[in-house]
Amino acid sequence: MYISAKADYALRALVTLAATPGGGPVKAEALAAGQNMPASFLENILVELRRAGLVASVRGNEGGYRLARPAREITAADVMRATDGPLAEVRGLRPEATTYAGAAVHLQELWVALRASLRSVLEHVTLADLAAGTLPRSVRKLLSESEAWAPR
Repeated sequence: MYISAKADYALRALVTLAATPGGGPVKAEALAAGQNMPASFLENILVELRRAGLVASVRGNEGGYRLARPAREITAADVMRATDGPLAEVRGLRPEATTYAGAAVHLQELWVALRASLRSVLEHVTLADLAAGTLPRSVRKLLSESEAWAPR
């Protein structure tokens, strides 16, 4: 699976907001500096996240960005969909919309299963989980498997 810089930066920024004491607004420049990200790119991402209803912008000298909903209600999947669209696509189609013939007929099932696998992790990990370092048991179980850490 390819994770775009946009999705990575968005998650890093939102986890930082989730970990901000009191949930007060944080300026985009401070988010970028704290995570070593390009500020202008992050600002564009934050605008997309605002349109998606994940962050709210606060104007003024003390303004910045804050989460639009509680961190426990925003999943990694929500963030990735807001930045990159559907979790799984095949040539621009959702997995269930693909069709194959002959020996390749079962590829649709593979793509649907792949999407389900992604959902089983990304839809169950919230910003609160990430900020606290307390991943769900099902995700921790995947991490405990030695093959999870093997580069391939």
